[in-house]
Amino acid sequence: MKKYPWWKVAMDYGLSFLIILILLPLFCILFLISSLDTGFPGIFKQHRIGRFGNTFIIFKFRTFHPKAHTKSAIGIWMRKNKLDELPQLFNILKGDMSLVGPRPDVAGYYDTLVGEDRLILGLKPGLTSEASIKFRNEEEILNQKRNPLKYNDEVLFPEKVKMNLEYYKNLSFKKDAQILLKTFSVLKK
Repeated sequence: MKKYPWWKVAMDYGLSFLIILILLPLFCILFLISSLDTGFPGIFKQHRIGRFGNTFIIFKFRTFHPKAHTKSAIGIWMRKNKLDELPQLFNILKGDMSLVGPRPDVAGYYDTLVGEDRLILGLKPGLTSEASIKFRNEEEILNQKRNPLKYNDEVLFPEKVKMNLEYYKNLSFKKDAQILLKTFSVLKK
């Protein structure tokens, strides 16, 4: 992908800006709750792999107690409802992410892809994707495995790569709209 589709850029900036404006009171409340629950500031920052394999800093509401290294009860609720992901709308406005695209991962995964699989790196990481919808309970899936890291590396991650490569090859406005609608319907459950 040489040039990012104009419609994708317009949709990313337009919708994320609109959603931030509408949800600004919620952002303030969640920031305050997260800060009181896990310490100030209630924002978690981490390096992730972005487009072309470049790193960027992702934003999330913090759900872990930094000193105790345990999830907070409020954090568990926020993660279950994907509310901890809302600050990534600012990553979209910064141009690091897209509404739809492969979920950003830590180093050692997407940046190590070879061959045709590297085409995925032509996409900006996304707030949602077909793979993130399918594996929305990934944490629960991995917690049930004897060796979660091995299962992730040998089963989940290859499946995500396959799904994200399929998305890359069939990139369209219609597909993005379908994924966004599917995401909203899943979140309502």
